[in-house]
Amino acid sequence: MSQTLVVGLSTVSRSTQVRLNAALMAALVIAAAFSLIAGKVWLPAEAWSMADPRWLIIAELRIPRTVLAMLIGAALGLSGAVMQGYLRNPLADPGLFGISSGAALGAVISLYFGFAASMLLLPAFALAGAAITMLALALLAGRSGSLVLFALAGIILASVAGSLTTLAISLAPTPFVASQIVTWLLGALTDRSWDDVRLALPLVLAGALLLAGTARSLDALTLGEQAARSMGVDLRRLQWLVVLGVGLCVGASVATSGIIGFVGLMVPHMVRPLVGSRPSAILLPSALGGALLLLVADTLVRIAPTVSELRLGIAMSLLGGPFFLVMLVRMRRSLV
Repeated sequence: MSQTLVVGLSTVSRSTQVRLNAALMAALVIAAAFSLIAGKVWLPAEAWSMADPRWLIIAELRIPRTVLAMLIGAALGLSGAVMQGYLRNPLADPGLFGISSGAALGAVISLYFGFAASMLLLPAFALAGAAITMLALALLAGRSGSLVLFALAGIILASVAGSLTTLAISLAPTPFVASQIVTWLLGALTDRSWDDVRLALPLVLAGALLLAGTARSLDALTLGEQAARSMGVDLRRLQWLVVLGVGLCVGASVATSGIIGFVGLMVPHMVRPLVGSRPSAILLPSALGGALLLLVADTLVRIAPTVSELRLGIAMSLLGGPFFLVMLVRMRRSLV
């Protein structure tokens, strides 16, 4: 199959891919070390001792936040790469399926009714919202495996979930609850702990394994649905792998950090010129690039000279909006 798939696809040598992945890993290690040091309070070398009271800041706040930023960034970057390959659309984003909107709605319901007083209930409601959305998406898309029907179902679910979230904000019983909902929806990694890491880690790993299993099928799909079927690709099975994988990754991300957009849109575009257009070659660099991008962004919002910490979701929107605009301008010029 692999010899057939390279026809019409831009590829680079395997050694180039290995070097890129190694460079991203090295950059990720450096960024993680800087993340542990930087913040409103910078921690010098002497703080890295268990005898120093500042070690608690590193062990209980900085390290889990750094690990969670890498986990969520990798999950969103990988999900975006798979979605762009599956839908064969460079503008596809994990939010397009409606799973992030469904997870957000679940979390909003927990805040609305006061269930979020328990630390585990908010992420539990968010994961339940993601699961219900995945089920609804599979039912709406049917058994055909049609990409068009699948995309339309995702757009419908995202619209409905977004409308219900807005309704919950407008009907919030108190201004405090409305403020809680809006603040959580903006997305952030502030005050995250090892409990959040323990929640996200198994879900992201399970989702990543499912998405990694789509690599060869995504390569075949670049030749069209009919060609992919003739090469033995089960489009219905592929659809389920994508839904479950993206659902687990995005659901875990939203459950622990709120909505953080544009990572899954930007990162695949950044790595594609370096590794070629073959979907399977983009997956690992997108995961590493997503982890690096979100970790750097989270570090920058911590050290920014603002009175209160800028929400990470806002920072990514400020970065992603112009990026998206430049993409549209380039696509328009290429079509003229």
